[in-house]
Amino acid sequence: MEFKDTNEFEKDQTHSSTENNNTELPNMTEERIQSVDATFPVEENESAASDKMEENAEIEENEVAGHTRTAVQTEKNKKSYVKGFATTIAAGVIGSVLTLTILPHTDYLKNYYGTDQNQAVTASNSNTQVKEVSAKPTVRTSGSIADTVEKVSKAIVGIVNYQQQQNNFYGSSNSSQSVETGSGSGVIFQKNNNIAYIVTNNHVVEGASKLEISLYDGQKTTAEVVGTDALTDLAVLKIDAKYVTATADFGDSSTLRPGDQVFAIGNPLGLDLSRTVTQGIVSATNRSISVSTSAGNWDTNVIQTDAAINPGNSGGALINPNGQVIGINSLKISESGVEGLGFAIPSNDLIPIVNQLIKNGKIERPYLGVGLSDLDQVPQMYYQNLPNNVNKGVLVMNIDPNSAAARAGFQPKDLIVSMNGTAIANSSDLRKYLYTKAKIGDEIKFEVYRDGKLQTLKVKLSANTTN
Repeated sequence: MEFKDTNEFEKDQTHSSTENNNTELPNMTEERIQSVDATFPVEENESAASDKMEENAEIEENEVAGHTRTAVQTEKNKKSYVKGFATTIAAGVIGSVLTLTILPHTDYLKNYYGTDQNQAVTASNSNTQVKEVSAKPTVRTSGSIADTVEKVSKAIVGIVNYQQQQNNFYGSSNSSQSVETGSGSGVIFQKNNNIAYIVTNNHVVEGASKLEISLYDGQKTTAEVVGTDALTDLAVLKIDAKYVTATADFGDSSTLRPGDQVFAIGNPLGLDLSRTVTQGIVSATNRSISVSTSAGNWDTNVIQTDAAINPGNSGGALINPNGQVIGINSLKISESGVEGLGFAIPSNDLIPIVNQLIKNGKIERPYLGVGLSDLDQVPQMYYQNLPNNVNKGVLVMNIDPNSAAARAGFQPKDLIVSMNGTAIANSSDLRKYLYTKAKIGDEIKFEVYRDGKLQTLKVKLSANTTN
């Protein structure tokens, strides 16, 4: 499986790759939702019709009985009507008085209006909570993802790497010109007086003679390198603060869980597609990916995401829904039939590196001073007389004469198999122990095989004074 950095260094960087991205528009489908209103006729009630028939029959009977009976019946009907009307009015007056007198002392009104009042309180509390959250620098009041992305996008920059190349035209070998060799992304994370700082990947800026920064509003300026760390693939740049209108904040990447929503912002395939936003989830946390860097092989701790990451996204931001940067997009797996495997350096891992780069311009790590090669990658003719059960370790190929290893008595062809009792199977194991568990000034006990015999060498680690 091949791991690809997501910048566009096609020829000059050994760990970058060229990808052909054929963009196809998917077939768009439209879902139609139809509703039908039906009208139902209301028929006359059967009982009402029956009553009507009886009434007609009674009228006909009265007419047959004569005028006297009709008059008597009419008089009775009038008296009954007046009596019923008076009774109705009296009942209504008494009912109204009782209602107005008793109802205010009951819970009827409260129960009747209770639902609407509760909804109003809930809405008020909801608005209050949104305002409290929006008071944080990275959260929009509306809670809209589009608003959040728009705000963070103002802190995303495009980075173009220019390198000097010899111009051999007309037989001149002394002239050179600055040529664009790749592009990537960066995140403005701090504005301090007249300086604004940008974090990006080391492979985006490595080997550059000039770095051109493209900002959100279309302005362009040049950047100066504050410090780089090839091993963790991080770099810090600085530009004039007058070009900066917004900065991004880092979030706590340790709180991430698989399934959390994330958004990647960067410049895939160059500045023509600047500040492209892709959506995905956290696929996994604490992934360990072996990466080949200019400082050697290194097992990088990364966040795995299915948000689309392409060449040019390197150095861009991976943000959470609150707009906080929880990772710097760095890698993707580029292999036929593989999709949705992108990786970002967690914010909690990069913050100490960034702070140290701003303070010292470099990362101070213990320096052993040896050139290494994994045992299983070296022909057997370079080592002899090893016990049959020894098939892993790191072979010393060369030694810096001014290093701690030279002072401790290391020799070429020594096979390192452990450090302070921890087994060392390859050069990645050695670097991981050296850079994460040891510090400058520590004394480390190395077990090595020399001429087939196991020996112990003690090394007092020092800093690399050549950086």
